Amino acid sequence: MRVMNDVEFSENGFVVKTLHGEQLAQSYRLRHKVFAESLKWVPETEDRQEVDLYDLWGTTVGLVRDDGAVVGVARLLPSSGQFMLEKEFGALLPNGYQVRKNSDTAEITRLAVDPEIRDKGLSSKMMLALLKGVYQWAVANDIRYYYLEVEHRFFRTLRALGFPCEMIGEPVMLPPAGASSVAALYDMVRFDEENAIKKPQLLNWMSSIETLQGEMIVGRTSAYSNREILVPEAAAA
Repeated sequence: MRVMNDVEFSENGFVVKTLHGEQLAQSYRLRHKVFAESLKWVPETEDRQEVDLYDLWGTTVGLVRDDGAVVGVARLLPSSGQFMLEKEFGALLPNGYQVRKNSDTAEITRLAVDPEIRDKGLSSKMMLALLKGVYQWAVANDIRYYYLEVEHRFFRTLRALGFPCEMIGEPVMLPPAGASSVAALYDMVRFDEENAIKKPQLLNWMSSIETLQGEMIVGRTSAYSNREILVPEAAAA
C-alpha cells in the first residue's frame, strides 16, 4: 500500500492536519455524529464511532480547533486501495464506466464539519478550510484527480464556489436516507487554470499556507499544473 505524505498548517484560528492517535479517534466520533446520527447513511454503533474497512488504507485530514477538538473531517483514499465508488457507491456510475486507478487519482470520502456549529457563515468557512486541506494533501502526494460522492445540492455548491467537478452519470436516490446523490471527478489542473482567471484570490488562498511556526509558503499548486505550463515553453525554446 502506498505511503502518503502528511499535511499540517494554520488556517484562521484552526489547524488543518493529517490526523493520528486520539484526534483520529475523535474524527470517527464526528463521523458517527454526521453520517449515522444526522444523515442516517450508516447504522449507529454502541461506541458512537463510525469506522469501516476503508480506514485501513485511508488518510484522514481534519480541522482542529485551538482546544484540540476535531470539528471537520475528510477521509482520502489512495488508488492503491479500493475506492468506495467501486463498491458502496457503484450505483452512481453509468454502465460501462471505468474508474481511474492511476497513482495520480484518489477519492474524497466522509467529508463533513461538526453539525453542532449553528453559525452558517462559520460552518461555510470551516468547510472551505477543510477543502483547502484536501487540496494541499493532493499537492503533497502528487494527486491530480479526486473522485467524490456527494448530495446533489452540495455538488452544485462546490461548483458555485469554484471547484470544477464534473458529474459522472445522473443523480441517484441512494438508500437508506434516500438522498439525491452524484458521483463526480475533480481535476486539480482545471481548478488551477480556471481560478487563475476567474477567481485568482481563491487560487492564491488555496495555494498559500502558514506553517505552525508562522512561516508563509506560497505557490503550492498542483505539480501537474506546473508541468503543463512548462511544456510549451520548453517546446518553444
